[in-house]
Formats: sequence, C-alpha cells, structure tokens
Amino acid sequence: MLVISPHLDDAALGCGQLLAASPGSVVVTVFAGTPDDADRLTDWDARCGFASARDAITQRRAEDARALRLLGAEPHWLSFCDDQYGQACDAETLRNALLLAVKALRPQRLLYPMGLFHSDHRRVHDAVRAVLPQLPGVEAWMYEDALYRGMPGLLQRRLGEFANARWRATPVRLAAETGSAALKAEAVQAYASQVRTFGPQGLDDAAEPERCWLLVPEEEGDDDR
Repeated sequence: MLVISPHLDDAALGCGQLLAASPGSVVVTVFAGTPDDADRLTDWDARCGFASARDAITQRRAEDARALRLLGAEPHWLSFCDDQYGQACDAETLRNALLLAVKALRPQRLLYPMGLFHSDHRRVHDAVRAVLPQLPGVEAWMYEDALYRGMPGLLQRRLGEFANARWRATPVRLAAETGSAALKAEAVQAYASQVRTFGPQGLDDAAEPERCWLLVPEEEGDDDR
C-alpha cells in the first residue's frame, strides 16, 4: 500500500490504523522540503518550538520516521515546500513528480487525501486525481483528512463538490486489525512538535474511526435510475 501525505503527519493522522494493519507500506510525503531561505522562521514553526525552517524540517522528518516506524511503514520524502514558506511549485511539476514516485514504487493500492480544507491538501488531491488515468491496475481510495474532517460542514461540502462535478463518492468498508488503534495513537504522539502546538485535545479527531472513499465518474444514465 502507498499513502500520499501532504505534510509530515497527515498519513498517520488520517489512516494510521490502515498503515498499522498493512506492514511494509510506503508513505510519500509531498511537502517535506526545506525552503531556499532555510534560516527563516514562520509563525507556525515558531509556535511548534523550532528556531528556523531548517530546524523544523529536520526535526519533523525525524518525528515522521519515528511515527512510521511504529506503524511498520517506510517514509519517502519529496522536496516540495509547505505552503507557509511561499515557495509553491506549479501544478504540472507536482503531477509529474507524483507520477514518477508512484510508478517507481508500483503499489497495488494507493491512498490520497480527500482535500477537505488546506490548500496543500487540495493541491495533492488534484495532482493525484490527474495522474490516476496513467496508473492502470492501481486501486485508489481517498482518505478523510483528519482534524479537518471534524470541522462543521466541510465533509458534506466536499461531497457536494464531487456530486456537482458528476463524480460519485462511495464509502469503503475497512477492517483494521486488533491493536492497530493503539499503534496509531502511539504514532500520533511521536509528532511531538504538533502535539505541543495543537494542545491536549487538538488531535482528538485522529482517534475517531477512519474512513476511505472510492471516487468514480458518474456514467451516463445514472440520473435515470
């Protein structure tokens, strides 16, 4: 299994139980790169306790490696920069990088974010959707972006967007192995900088049941049934 994660924690937060139940999976984190001005300090990085962007990426990669090790998964970091650094790549470059990464890793199943809120999540969702036709034989599911999915109305709004664009979203039945919830909880705590910033209850949504969705285009005549 291959999980596409926008940031250094999203895969564990959104589908940590699935990862724990699928040892040997790979997590490709898209926005895991250090900006050109590595000494800069954004407000978010300062709140997380970091001294610079370089410090933030170094420590957050270490947190990610620790968390994924607990889940039996392997990290694969791309060099694109988090939106907070103001160093966005163009959509075509992002699509090409993801296509190359997925082809190289050759997964049977691919999980990607639903894109509920954050601009980075939306960009990753759109990029994966764009390259899926070039990945025959790969089973692709969307996972709900943890933390954002608990915000009032966001999930319903996103499902409405899919429906308006004539895409059909269907929940996937998941069967997690016994004990995977505890492993996920331990992995979430490994992201110490984020736990500190969000506060004791800030990551509670990650403990809620995970859900994935299959997204397929509506066929002609669907409305007549």
